[in-house]
Amino acid sequence: MNLKETIIKLSEAVGASGAETPAAETALDMLKKYCPDAEIINGNVIGRYSTHRDGLPSLVLDAHIDQIGMVVTYITDSGFVKVGNLGGLDRRLLPAQQVVIHGKKDIKGVICSVPPHLSRDDGKVPEIDDIAIDTGYSKAELEKIVSLGDSITFDVKCRCLAGNRITGGALDDRCGVAAILYALELLENRETAYNVTVIFSTQEELGERGAKIGGFALAPDVAIAVDVSFAYAEGEDEKKCGYLGKGAMIGISPCLSREISQGLINAAESANLPYQHEVMNGLTSTNADQYAVAREGAKACTLSIPLRNMHTPVEVIDIDDVRNTAEILAEFMGRAAE
Repeated sequence: MNLKETIIKLSEAVGASGAETPAAETALDMLKKYCPDAEIINGNVIGRYSTHRDGLPSLVLDAHIDQIGMVVTYITDSGFVKVGNLGGLDRRLLPAQQVVIHGKKDIKGVICSVPPHLSRDDGKVPEIDDIAIDTGYSKAELEKIVSLGDSITFDVKCRCLAGNRITGGALDDRCGVAAILYALELLENRETAYNVTVIFSTQEELGERGAKIGGFALAPDVAIAVDVSFAYAEGEDEKKCGYLGKGAMIGISPCLSREISQGLINAAESANLPYQHEVMNGLTSTNADQYAVAREGAKACTLSIPLRNMHTPVEVIDIDDVRNTAEILAEFMGRAAE
């Protein structure tokens, strides 16, 4: 597997929360190499890895396939498209962004921006109701192509930065999807200590909804949510961040299984793989929270890839961290958690 190409292909696939089908189908095609029976069930991509053997505990590897975006709420008489948010958009950066409206066909647009010499420069962050998209079409033309409820994503492609870093949109959490796929690649011809099921879940940005139904349906003994977390950038609190290029962040929290956290740490140390601690004092705001309480509850943990500029069109990751995440997963699955 060419890991960089896989990350980029996944990141550039379209799949705002609630409209994940194109991204899900892209991930499904990739997953079928390792899980031939993989399919899309209620929006989630689900596949069982290798032959399940009696007596082994069940493990779910989860990464969410959706991305933040917007939804069409109204078309003004002047032909501007009004929107609502899908997930936690950073409204500070919305003016002047390029976007794509996914209607009967894709339409390019730009978010309106008041010129600085006409604005009051009061530092006010625009509310989502203030956002309008200019496509160049009239209202009558738009209504033939765009329906209320259509999804909108940023018009962005991945770009390579120095070293092994890349920037783009939807790296949250398509790099997690890529890490799971690469872990399966690393496990080729190796026995696993678990019966492994992979789920690329929907609507995480809307409240972990895909994981909620996936956790109920699969009822795993153990669940690992592979997601992203905050990587340090200038001006941020270093105590609350990980670092790009220093390995996966292993979650430790009262709502997570300390047994699985320690198992991931043991796996990393036994294979001499770098890792970072991510200590949380409550819920993780990841899909792990859902698996921990699904049915009778799973031993859940997070394994996160450091990412800068979360929920923006210029998210930044280090590919070495994605590779390292996959290596820890493969090592963990190849041995029983201690």
